[in-house]
Amino acid sequence: MRKEKKPEIYALGQHIPMSAHKARRVIDQIRGRSYGTTLMILELMPYRACYSIFKLVYSAAANASYNMGSNETNLIISKAEVNEGTSVKKLKPRARGRSFPIKRPTCHITIGVTDISLYLDEDEDKEEYEGKYLNMDYLTSLKKPRWTNTYTDMIKENVYSNSSGGLWDKK
Repeated sequence: MRKEKKPEIYALGQHIPMSAHKARRVIDQIRGRSYGTTLMILELMPYRACYSIFKLVYSAAANASYNMGSNETNLIISKAEVNEGTSVKKLKPRARGRSFPIKRPTCHITIGVTDISLYLDEDEDKEEYEGKYLNMDYLTSLKKPRWTNTYTDMIKENVYSNSSGGLWDKK
């Protein structure tokens, strides 16, 4: 019994002027999430790459609604990848008539969305996709952030008291 692969709608952005490493930092946060959650995350993140990725996610959703007639509430980000593009090479004038090469990296970003309602119509795939995609936001909210309880609280420890052994005394 062979499963038919459902269509996946893409949006591709090429030669975006930023390094692939900086774009991957944002892409890793949105992979596997729903369309509405992705837009909210991209609006609130403080990185420059968010604007380019936001436009691509919006374009992929528009492609899905126009080509397949999908509803935007049923879309999930099934594929999100960043590849390195060509470097734009420039020369900067330096002292004594010399030149200095400048390489500005570019990247290619691919966003793929899938309509989850196509999968939920069949009974055999329902449990697989509910567990994999629908509860993804719930599972990430249960995960504890790694930065909690790493810093000492200055309110609990009185730095200026003499009980600490005179740490701040300069006699």
